[in-house]
Amino acid sequence: MPLWIPITIAAAFLQNLRSTLQKKLTGEMSAMGATYVRFAYGLPVAALYLAGLVFFTGATLPEPNAAFLAYAALGGLAQIWGTVLLVAIFAWRNFAVGNTYSKTETIQTALFGAIVLGDLLSFGAFLAILVSLAGVVVISMAQAKLTLAAFVRSLGDKPTLMGIGSGACYGVAAVCYRGASLSLERPDFLTAAAYTLIVVLAIQTVAMTLWLWWRGPADLRAAFATWKVSSAVGLAGALASMGWFTAMTIQNAAYVRALGQIELVFTFISSHFIFGERTNRLEFIGIALVAGGILLLLVAR
Repeated sequence: MPLWIPITIAAAFLQNLRSTLQKKLTGEMSAMGATYVRFAYGLPVAALYLAGLVFFTGATLPEPNAAFLAYAALGGLAQIWGTVLLVAIFAWRNFAVGNTYSKTETIQTALFGAIVLGDLLSFGAFLAILVSLAGVVVISMAQAKLTLAAFVRSLGDKPTLMGIGSGACYGVAAVCYRGASLSLERPDFLTAAAYTLIVVLAIQTVAMTLWLWWRGPADLRAAFATWKVSSAVGLAGALASMGWFTAMTIQNAAYVRALGQIELVFTFISSHFIFGERTNRLEFIGIALVAGGILLLLVAR
């Protein structure tokens, strides 16, 4: 089994764990504050990881170049803007439509990867991504009680465009992270991925600290007042990011993000067995499509 597969599955599991922990911050701070916690508390963890790699493997730190810095900055800021757009969608009455369209991230990642990095997909892999994307859309529509007619009619509405924009930002971020890591003169993929992660987290932490200091000082205070839960969120988030960055250094970002949708299976398990939430028939169909798409991807890649 190629190494990127278990790494991606582990990253998806840890991301689901981070999201579960983040639910405990609900009511303490806004969604942007919770996003900040991931970056600020994850940065020291990433620094320790990189230091450990250097100490135990004897790896040397790569020298950043202009391409690396451009990719890292663009990717880090694109991820923040993707979150901003996603949060902004929920202020609209028909937010469910926009949120569903944001799930087009995987197909947009494939498009950007082909244009920017020349990462092309096989026909089978492209079909697998479409199947899993259909599953994600079905799950979103089922949870929001959104009809297919309303989904189609909403094309051109502002929440729809914001949702597509959010997915595009996340797609750009994934491709840029892979581009940044590949642009380094690296001794090994682990060090390249870890170095890219710490630079991106530093950019994101500084940018969001300045933003919250200006627009959301209450969130900034809450981020430090809730340090116990926030530390756990940062740890899980950093571990997940280590997995994502490492996998995307090894493999096409579109493949990684598509396989990463297995997180929805983990979400289903945690919501059903931990939070006691009920799952309807459409959600089961969506989960089956996601699982089928992932299996097809592993066979057809």
